[in-house]
Amino acid sequence: RYSQLQCPKEPNSTLVDGILAGDLAVQCCPSCQGVWIPPEHYKAWQATQPAVAPDAMPKALSVDHTPSSLDSRGALCPDCRRYLSRARVNLQSPFYVERCPSCGGIWCDQGEWEALTAMGLQTIIDRLFTAEWQAKARQLELEAQERQAMIDKLGADLATKVFELGKLLREHPNGDFGVAYLMRRFEQ
Repeated sequence: RYSQLQCPKEPNSTLVDGILAGDLAVQCCPSCQGVWIPPEHYKAWQATQPAVAPDAMPKALSVDHTPSSLDSRGALCPDCRRYLSRARVNLQSPFYVERCPSCGGIWCDQGEWEALTAMGLQTIIDRLFTAEWQAKARQLELEAQERQAMIDKLGADLATKVFELGKLLREHPNGDFGVAYLMRRFEQ
């Protein structure tokens, strides 16, 4: 069935058989090094992996990854020819994993599977396409930007102390008293 599929990013290239993660049968593009993961193969492989809690979010959503030059190119499903949906991943250097809304097949541009694996997302790719996941990812991105702004404005040493104090106050049953004290001190 998959022997004559064309690459979604390099239409003149025919996909060839390959293996990911030891036993996940995929179709690879010899030209762009992208990977098509047929939905039935992914589901079978996914079922053999350790379960991940439904609301689990990795601590870090960033890895050192340079997005493929083809990442911004729209693509059609190599199997059913529908446009692939895109899910934004990675805070440092965002890239997009693609999935067919019709058949559920997944397309990873060169290096994306490795980036997903490094983030611990390879077994829950379907969650990346939910509004809930994308909202959580945006919140984490905003928090990371806020932390970086604090470091830029206060310097790393003082910013670290502010982060530590914030954590202590948040965890203390009367932490709001400490926050109110600090706010009054700055209003004077």
